[in-house]
Amino acid sequence: MTERRAARIELARVTKQYGAVTAVRDVSFTIAAGSLVTVLGPSGCGKTTTLRLIAGLETVTAGRILIGDDDVTALGATDRNVSMVFQSYALFPHMSVLDNVAYGPRVAGRSRRHAAEAAREALAGVGLAELGDRLPSELSGGQQQRVAIARALVLEPRVLLFDEPLSNLDARLRRQMREEIRALQQRLGITVVYVTHDQEEALGVSDRIIVMNHAVVAQEGRPRDLYESPDDVFVAGFMGEANRVKGMLQRVDDRTGKVTIGGLTRTLPHRGLADGSVDVAIRPEAILISSGDTADGMLRGTVSQAAYLGSRMEYSIASEIGELFVTSPAVAMPLAPGATVGLTLATHGITLIRP
Repeated sequence: MTERRAARIELARVTKQYGAVTAVRDVSFTIAAGSLVTVLGPSGCGKTTTLRLIAGLETVTAGRILIGDDDVTALGATDRNVSMVFQSYALFPHMSVLDNVAYGPRVAGRSRRHAAEAAREALAGVGLAELGDRLPSELSGGQQQRVAIARALVLEPRVLLFDEPLSNLDARLRRQMREEIRALQQRLGITVVYVTHDQEEALGVSDRIIVMNHAVVAQEGRPRDLYESPDDVFVAGFMGEANRVKGMLQRVDDRTGKVTIGGLTRTLPHRGLADGSVDVAIRPEAILISSGDTADGMLRGTVSQAAYLGSRMEYSIASEIGELFVTSPAVAMPLAPGATVGLTLATHGITLIRP
C-alpha cells in the first residue's frame, strides 16, 4: 500500500444547530497532518456530529472547516477526499470481501480490473490478502473491521475518520484492533480523526485528545497531559477514575505552591489558582497503602470494600479526607474490609483542578 499525502484539518468557530438544539457550539481546533487525534466524550456531547461535519455528511450552521489548504465548508462528502469507517462497518452482505473493497473505486469510475487490483493491495495492507473471496458473514468481527478499513483506504483519502470503530468487539479484540489501527496510521502517515467514548482506547492510540462536553471543547492536549493535569472536574473524571478532595494552597512562586491535604503536604503547580481552599484530583494509583499501624506523615484509613481484579486490587477506604477509591498492584497480599491502613501520596497523579 503506497504512502498517502496527509492533510491538516482546521475547525474555526464551528457551530451546528438542529432547530433549537445546538449539537456543536463555537468549536475550534487544529489537527496536524499525519497525526492521530481522538475526539472523546460522553454520549450526546457532540463528538460524532463534529466527525460528520469534517466528513461533509452534515453542513455547518456557522464557522469554517479547512482540509489542507482547501476551505471545504461548502463542499459535499464526495468532494473532500475523506473516508469514514462507521461503527456498523456497513459491509454489503451479498458481495465478496474483494468486491466490497473494490466498490468505491468502481463507483469512482475505475475499470473493474484496476478496482480489483487496488482492492487486493488494500486488503494486503490490512492482512487479509487471502480472504478476498469470502463473504462478510464468514469473517470474524475483527476481520470485518479490517475490511471496512481497507474499503476506506482504497480511495486514498487525505483524511481517515473512525466513528466508534471498536464498540462491537470484545475487550481482547478491541485492544488488538486499536494497536493495528495505530500501526497502520503510523506506517501510512495518514491523518486520522478517531471518535470514541472510551478513555482507555483514546489514551492507547492518540497523539492528541480533544475532550468534548455539552457541545464544546472541554480540554485538548497530549494523552499524558490530560490524564495527569485535567483542567476541571469533568475532564478529571472522564479521563479515568479520580478522587476529588479539598486542600489548602499556599503559593510559593509564580508556578508552584504548597498544598496541604489532610496532614500531607505536596508541592504542585498552582495553575493560577488563588491561595486558600482548592479542589484536588488524586488518581487511585497515586494513593499508596501501608497496612498495620499508621506512622507520622500518613493519613489513617479503614478499608470498607475490597475487590480482586486479577492484575490489581481495588479498595474503597474511609479516611479523614473522605471516602477514597484506591488501586494497588499488591494482589498477593489483599486487605480485608475493616483493616486499618496508612495512606501516603505518590509524586505523580495529583493535580489542582477548577471546580
